Amino acid sequence: MSVEVSKAEKDDLTDLLGRWGTGTPADRERLLAAVQRELRRLAAAYMRRERPDHTLQPTALVNEAYLRLVHAPHVRWEGRAHFFGIAARLMRQILVDHARARQRLKRGGNAQQISLTAAEHEQEQSADLLALNDALETLSEVDPQRSRIVELRFFGGLTIEETAQVMQVSTPTIERGWRAARAWLQTELALQ
Repeated sequence: MSVEVSKAEKDDLTDLLGRWGTGTPADRERLLAAVQRELRRLAAAYMRRERPDHTLQPTALVNEAYLRLVHAPHVRWEGRAHFFGIAARLMRQILVDHARARQRLKRGGNAQQISLTAAEHEQEQSADLLALNDALETLSEVDPQRSRIVELRFFGGLTIEETAQVMQVSTPTIERGWRAARAWLQTELALQ
């Protein structure tokens, strides 16, 4: 991640994640405090890719993802990179669900007047996210490993090394997969 985290903070987070299912509510509160800054940065990075007038704010995205995480108490976290990989996947899904709901509204539900320019921009942003999501789903059918690399690197903001750790493969494998996945996605998105 682009956030600098000290070794002590990483160790504390790893310990808290290790006690996720068996820890106390106070442990969960400490975990939230420990990851909140990084989750907000991750959410802000997602939101920078969205349209400027998006109704979902980074804080709401963090809160929704965190609520989904705490309702999965039996997950065995393998460390902070694994946690943020899952958090990235959840945030991506929340944004995709939001974009799909917005597309449904555009087709007649909850009609409201907006300018053609604004409508065009909103449709492009939602379509871009949905197209990327569809391309990633297709990639996951063709090559699940490369799809996961994109999810962790692009959406999760993980470094090559963190991605290798989460996926339990070498960094050169991640580097090759990252290059190949980006090339494949560029081609796939250009065809749409």
